[in-house]
Amino acid sequence: MESFVEWGYIGLFLASFLAATVLPFSSEIVLSLLISNQYNFALCLALATFGNWLGGMSSYGLGRLGKLRFIEKNFRIKPEKINKTKSIIDSWGSIIAFFCWLPIIGDPLAVGLGFFRTNPLSVATWMFLGKLMRYFIWAAITFFGLSFW
Repeated sequence: MESFVEWGYIGLFLASFLAATVLPFSSEIVLSLLISNQYNFALCLALATFGNWLGGMSSYGLGRLGKLRFIEKNFRIKPEKINKTKSIIDSWGSIIAFFCWLPIIGDPLAVGLGFFRTNPLSVATWMFLGKLMRYFIWAAITFFGLSFW
C-alpha cells in the first residue's frame, strides 16, 4: 500500500484499477493519503474513478469471454441456477452496473454482466457513474474531514 502512495498519481490509478478486479485490494486509503498530502483533489478523483472504471470494465470483459458449457462443467452450476441469474440481470438490465462499486458483490456483478452479454455501452456508463459517486463521496469526506482535524 505504501508504495502506491509513493508513486503518487500513478500509484492511485494502479491501486484503483486493481481494486476493481477480482483481486482483494482497497484504493480508498491511497486516495485519502494523497488528498491529505495536498495532491490535486480533482485529479485524484478523476484518476481513482477512471482507474476503477477500467478495472471494472476489464472484469466485464473477462465475463464476456465466458462460455456456458465451461461454467456448467467446471463450476458444477446447474443450468437452472444460471437461467435464474440471467433473468434477474435481464430484468434489471445495465443499471446493475451502477452497483459494481459495492464491496464483495461488485466484481461478480461486473463479470456476470459481461457473461450475459449486457449492452457494453450502457454497462460502461452506469458503472462509471457508480464509481464516480463512490470516489466523490469518499474524497469529499476525506477533504472536509481534514479541515476539522
